[in-house]
Amino acid sequence: MFPLQVSSMMIRSLSLAVLAGFALQGCMFAPGQYLDTSEIGTEGSPESSRVELIPITPKLIAQNAATYVSSSVPAELLAFKPAAYRIGANDVLYITVWDHPELTAPSGPQQQIDSNGRLVRPDGTIFYPYIGQLDAAGKTIEELRTAISDRLRQYVDSPQVDLNVLRFASQKAILAGAVSKAGPMPITTSPLSVIEALGAAGIQPSVADLSGLILTRDGHEYVLDIDALNNSGSQLHNVFLKDGDQLYLPYNDRKKIYVMGEVLSPQAIRFKTKNMSLADVVGSVGGLNQTTSNGNALYVIRGAENLETQPVKVFQLDGESPVSFAVASHFELKPQDIVYVGPAQVTRWNRLISQLLPSATILGTGAAAGNNLSEASSR
Repeated sequence: MFPLQVSSMMIRSLSLAVLAGFALQGCMFAPGQYLDTSEIGTEGSPESSRVELIPITPKLIAQNAATYVSSSVPAELLAFKPAAYRIGANDVLYITVWDHPELTAPSGPQQQIDSNGRLVRPDGTIFYPYIGQLDAAGKTIEELRTAISDRLRQYVDSPQVDLNVLRFASQKAILAGAVSKAGPMPITTSPLSVIEALGAAGIQPSVADLSGLILTRDGHEYVLDIDALNNSGSQLHNVFLKDGDQLYLPYNDRKKIYVMGEVLSPQAIRFKTKNMSLADVVGSVGGLNQTTSNGNALYVIRGAENLETQPVKVFQLDGESPVSFAVASHFELKPQDIVYVGPAQVTRWNRLISQLLPSATILGTGAAAGNNLSEASSR
């Protein structure tokens, strides 16, 4: 066996060689998450068929604006106009015959008005003194008032009849989802619009997907954008509900934008409205980290969830350009987009050094031990 002679000079040289080797490699082995786009677009590269790199420029913004299709209300929804209310089963009617309190309030005037109401039976009929059983369902308020007045003439001289619906229960729309008061909402003599129904139910804006309201009518689903109310010319207020309609306001927990990399607060942002720009999203996480981020490495990755069927689009913004802020404010994001900000070169180098320092310390300790071994052997 040969004695192992390790000089401190050799170990120091080895240490310097390791550091120099990493330095010559640049930041290729630096720790952390990076997005290397150098191979994208290179002929023969496997990335070329899977990823499409698109610069975010004023020209791209103009092209997107030219192809933008604004949300509109379907014509068949606008064509529906509520007709006069027709009485139905379970409605409660209040019938007044002037100068005849025994017909108006048979339970006595001291009773609550509801006690003197007349329930429309499941078969659509009501019972009224002198008249007996009378068909009520399917008639308008005026039609039923006239029918009662005509039937009473043989018992009451010139009857003055008034009729109101005390409680509406035969027609209703159902509201569900991200609203404070989910459940049935009655259709009354006053036309009920989508906006009025949502206002009465109370939207939960922090958890609601304002661009994905679903109206189900006669087996068809219509997606309506509530946020479009802020746009001029919106006709959403002209959409009225009818019996059997269902309104569902989805939660936005399944629609998110993921912000990663060198930003102050990486997080997943809920997609609340249809219009969220890149500037909005970056600003909502506190902006770029000024000490570690690379302004030229701001990416939007779109379509990652469909990678198996179509290429992923990677949009790149030159954040160091003077017009970058204006461009970012007009670049619209979509649900499931990934916003990634890469690190600056100095940041990658600093991370590399921080990982190498423990190794250099170990080598230095080994060098000191080798030096001590050499001194002991020479004695």
